[in-house]
Amino acid sequence: MRSGTEPEPNLLELEALVGEAAAAGASYAVSPEVTVVFAENREGLSRVAGPYENNAALARVSQLARQHSIFLHLGSLAVALPDGRFANRSVVFGPDGQVVATYDKIHLFDAALPGLAAYRESATYAGGDLAVVAPVDGMRLGLSICYDVRFPALYRALAEGGAQVIAVPAAFTAPTGRAHWEVLLRARAIETGCFVIAAAQGGVHQNGRATWGHSMIIDPWGEIVAQLPHDEPGVLLAEIDLGKVDEARGKVPALANARPFSLSVNDARPQ
Repeated sequence: MRSGTEPEPNLLELEALVGEAAAAGASYAVSPEVTVVFAENREGLSRVAGPYENNAALARVSQLARQHSIFLHLGSLAVALPDGRFANRSVVFGPDGQVVATYDKIHLFDAALPGLAAYRESATYAGGDLAVVAPVDGMRLGLSICYDVRFPALYRALAEGGAQVIAVPAAFTAPTGRAHWEVLLRARAIETGCFVIAAAQGGVHQNGRATWGHSMIIDPWGEIVAQLPHDEPGVLLAEIDLGKVDEARGKVPALANARPFSLSVNDARPQ
């Protein structure tokens, strides 16, 4: 997607893309991070983002899941919290429109990139503290969002918690996406023996940010099953064979072979 600063155009685009995916046979669909609103700043977000309860955007997405009778994973939206900040929250709906799982993004991107304005997610968002694995469409789905992909411990915990597929809805910046997007996603798939489904924002947005796009689906051996090789909106489809999870983990049993260890840091400087 290429989400803008107002909810209505973004929700209309989501409805069109989900309809296209469902018509092509999808039984599970995931949208990118900040699907509902990609705000310019905290003030812009405060104007349009509401609390989780009785959320109008979530009601629309729930209806969309019912309409197409699919599992619909809203990659994320901003949910207003009592302290004035927001949760960056994924919400997964079942074909009946009921919520199957929610996840609040744990890791927040606070960084200054050369030539770009500083990103300071923690000024706007409160980080979550709970990793989530849920039964979705016959698979065990691990939930993550964007910057989480740089923290392998979370993905290992999801795999150890039973995940067979891990979703990575994202709004990766163009510079970091060009350098790291594919290699990080493939690494997370290889080390966990999971499918990785990464739905991305792409292009230049109304808020002035440029995101990398290149949504992709990766199998547990690290092979790219399908991808959109650009930053334009679109639908990416693939059939998931969960047998490949056991196959990959059987070939390289890294999860089973892991051992606890301690760390010794030796200071070799002369006294």
